[in-house]
Amino acid sequence: MEVTLAQVSDIPPGEGRTFRVGAERIAVFHTRAGELYATQAECPHAKGPLADGLLGGSTLVCPLHARKFDLKTGRSLEGECDVKTYEVRCSDTGTVIVTV
Repeated sequence: MEVTLAQVSDIPPGEGRTFRVGAERIAVFHTRAGELYATQAECPHAKGPLADGLLGGSTLVCPLHARKFDLKTGRSLEGECDVKTYEVRCSDTGTVIVTV
């Protein structure tokens, strides 16, 4: 199911934002290169708010314990707990759409 979340302009480049989709919370990231990624909103290790993490390219650093994740795959770069990813795209009108 596709869900409209916001305008891409609502997420500044290099940052993330958290959105509620039904019972789930999803973090959407807008890279400085203009790419979009979407993951679960909380770090699986310590429930850190991933949208508040540091974003560098497609790598995200958790704000609580500096765990690093590849946003393309959701895999932990330390080989521990991975994050769930979601398909996300930007429409022709600049709307962020996620598939859940």
